[in-house]
Amino acid sequence: AITELHDHLGAGALVGSGTDLAAEVMAHVAARTDLPLASNCTEVAPADGGWDLTRVRWGGVLLEDVHLEADVALLTAAPHQTAAADAVSPGAAELHSFKPELDESLHITRVVERASRGGGISLATAPVVISGGRGVGSAEGFGILEELAELLGGAVGCSRVATNNGWRSHNDQVGQTGTRVAPDLYVACGISGATQHWVGCMSAKKILAINTDPEAPMVTRAHYAVIGDLHELLPALVTEVKNRRGVG
Repeated sequence: AITELHDHLGAGALVGSGTDLAAEVMAHVAARTDLPLASNCTEVAPADGGWDLTRVRWGGVLLEDVHLEADVALLTAAPHQTAAADAVSPGAAELHSFKPELDESLHITRVVERASRGGGISLATAPVVISGGRGVGSAEGFGILEELAELLGGAVGCSRVATNNGWRSHNDQVGQTGTRVAPDLYVACGISGATQHWVGCMSAKKILAINTDPEAPMVTRAHYAVIGDLHELLPALVTEVKNRRGVG
C-alpha cells in the first residue's frame, strides 16, 4: 500500500517514525522498490541532488554523517532523539483520500500467538521507570520496585540479566534488545550499566543509579547516584514517599 501511495504521489522521500513497526514496514518498502533505506536519522537535509543525513549507529554510541543518493529517500527517525517543536511558520494542511488496490491474499491473517497484555502504565510511555538488575537478587526482590513504581505513577523495568534469570518477562526489559524508554526519571537499581542497557535508557531526562559499586558504568553516567544496598534504600524510600503523601 505504501509503495502504491508513493507511485500515486511521486514523493521525493518516505519517512517512517522511530518505532519497531515503522522500521519493519520501511524495510519491506526498500526491498520492494530496490531503494536504499537509512534508519535512525536525527537530521536530514537535501544537498547536491541527494540527502545529507545524521543517524544513530552502534546502539546509540555513534553518530554517523552520510550522503544518500537515491531517486527516493527512504528514512526512519531515531526514537527519542528529537523533541517535538512548533513550526516557525505553519502551513495549511490538505487532506487527500487514497485507497490502495491490495491483493486479496494479503487480507489473510494467521494467529501464531496470543499474549495477554498486563494492566497499568506502559513501560515505553511511563513518566517514571524503576528498573532492577542483578543486584535485585530474585523475582521476589522486584516487589519493592513495583511498590515504589506504583507510588510514583510509573512502571517497572529490568536489565537483560533479570530476564535471563527468569525474574522478569522480556516485555519488561529495557535496552537495545528490549524497550527503549525516555521517562522523566529512570531509577536503575542494582544495574551495572552495560552498553546494551544504557542504549535503552539514555534518553531519560534524569537518571538515578542505586548501586554498591561506585565505579559501575551506570553510576558514572547517571545524573545522580546513591552508593548503597538497594534492599535497604528502597524500603526507606517507599516509607518516605508514603509519609509525605499521607499514605498508610
